[in-house]
Order: sequence, then structure tokens, then C-alpha cells
Amino acid sequence: MRDETQRDQIPPEEPQRPETGSIALTSSRAVAVAFLFGLLIGWFVVLAANALGALSPQVPWSAPIALLLAAGLVGILAYGTHQRIQVRRSFVEPHRAVSMLVLGKTAALAGALVAGGYLAFGLMFVGRWEADIPRERVIRSAVSVVSGIAMTVAGLLLERACKVPKSEDDEESDSPHR
Repeated sequence: MRDETQRDQIPPEEPQRPETGSIALTSSRAVAVAFLFGLLIGWFVVLAANALGALSPQVPWSAPIALLLAAGLVGILAYGTHQRIQVRRSFVEPHRAVSMLVLGKTAALAGALVAGGYLAFGLMFVGRWEADIPRERVIRSAVSVVSGIAMTVAGLLLERACKVPKSEDDEESDSPHR
């Protein structure tokens, strides 16, 4: 009996609302750090190959082409997401929006990392431009750098396309006059 009366005296807990969080947009600092890490990795690859007496790897044409295709797909996704969220203000399922946001962040940082890596790799061979193989490495690295930058830009655009515009209710609550 006593347990029943104690249960009656305990007020029922209010259902807890999940906290609404937000994810910050990728900062220019994060992109710059990824680019610098890429520079270090690209430079280290050439130094390690030279130290081991091995040939530095060739840059296949498939690398910049794959990067450009990926950047194009992310760019198309950014455009579609922008149209859906910003222009038409359609509902997007939360898990889908978060997935797009994560893809945008990943593309931006990976593009910066790859661009930095190929830049350092290509710069290591600029001094030997007269020879065919180093010239090929420089040219293909330069195209890969441009592809990496395109991937970074597309990722940042997708990330910003996921930003939910303020609703009229939000704008009214921000105004000092109610």
C-alpha cells in the first residue's frame, strides 16, 4: 500500500524535448589547415620516395578526372538542395539534411587536403620542367589542384545550401517590437 501512495505523490516527469542543436559551417581556418596538411603530405611523399631511392609516383589522369566528377556531383547536389531549402522552402527530412551537411563538410575538407597535396607534389618537380616525366607530373598535379579546389567550393556550397532560412516566426521574435 505504501508503495502505491508514494507513486501517487511523485509528480510525473514531463516529456523532455530533444535539444535542438546546430552545426557550425566549415570555417576558412579549417579549410586552410586541411590545405596545409595536404601540402605537408605531398612534400613528404616526394621526400620519402627520394630517401628510399624509389621513383616518385606518377599522377594518373584518372585522379583529376575523378575529382572533377565528384566535384560536379556535389555541385549538382548543392544546387538541388539550395533550390529545395532556400528557394522553394520545402521540408527536408532531418536525417537527409544532416547527411547533406556532412557530405558538404567532407567534400570541402577533402578537396582542400587533396589540392594542397597535389600542389606540393607538383612544385617539387617545377625545377625539372625540361624533362618529360617531371613536366607531366607538374601538369597533372596542376589539374588535380584545380579539381581539388572545385571540390572544396562545391562542398562549401552544399554546406551553405543546407542552412535553414529563418522563418517568419523567428524574425518576429528577433524584432524588438512584438
